[in-house]
Amino acid sequence: MAEDWDEETTAAGIEDPAEAIRRNRATLTVLTGNATGQTFKVKKAVLIGRSPKAEIRIDDDGMSRSHARIHYEAGAAWVEDLASRNGTFVNGERIAAAVKLEDGDKIQVGRATVLRFAFQDALDESFHENLMSSALRDGLTKLFNKRYLLDRLDSELKFAVRHEAALSLIMLDLDHFKRINDTQGHLAGDAVLSHLASVLTRAVRNEDVVARFGGEEFAIVLRAIGIEHAAGLAERLRKLIENTAIPFQGRELKATVSIGVAGYPSTPVKTPDQLVEAADQALYRAKHAGRNRVSR
Repeated sequence: MAEDWDEETTAAGIEDPAEAIRRNRATLTVLTGNATGQTFKVKKAVLIGRSPKAEIRIDDDGMSRSHARIHYEAGAAWVEDLASRNGTFVNGERIAAAVKLEDGDKIQVGRATVLRFAFQDALDESFHENLMSSALRDGLTKLFNKRYLLDRLDSELKFAVRHEAALSLIMLDLDHFKRINDTQGHLAGDAVLSHLASVLTRAVRNEDVVARFGGEEFAIVLRAIGIEHAAGLAERLRKLIENTAIPFQGRELKATVSIGVAGYPSTPVKTPDQLVEAADQALYRAKHAGRNRVSR
């Protein structure tokens, strides 16, 4: 039995079995709403709201900019409402003052968002992170997948419309990718996709969302970036990829991309699908004009 524990805890990156099962990690998991499934670690004071400054930023129609705050200290946690418009509820009861949270308590903030407070051990935390990673990330490139991208794009667009902020979407497509697979093999194609993913991730900000949209197509969501600056970034990415040598089995592969850019409010879209369609049409124009170029 001890050997089993050693294997499990080592696999989770935890050396001490006793520490692995010590439930001392406070977490909030989103049960309903736009961010369903996401888990947030609670450390000291955590602000929940629609404000960009919130550690837990959730775009819910009934959410105030600074809606509620969780305080965590010495193994205990309290939640307080910050004079929000629609109130904060714990297990269905609206709170008027700070309330101490117990393991399993459910906190409603906004109209549709319910959070579950829990103390997790290191194994719980590792399991949940792996589960979320497999559900939200592409297996080959480790980028976010299309499902996650569309969910984030929905919340980011709502935020941009509400606050009259800019939002841009870049769509990239590898040029002649079928030719790479046919002449170099599928392993070479996988190497190109993985390397491109790492190039894109390093080239953008931490708050930008890079995703594999499908096949050889990638997407980048740029918060608070107008279409002019987004197009400039797209051109820099195009040149970077064109000049990048991709190592594969002792040789170097080369690739280029066609890029389409769309942005709000320059494109008066109302839904994420419309923004994707606008960026996709721009991508089509780039490919139709000869590939290895940017269009918007």
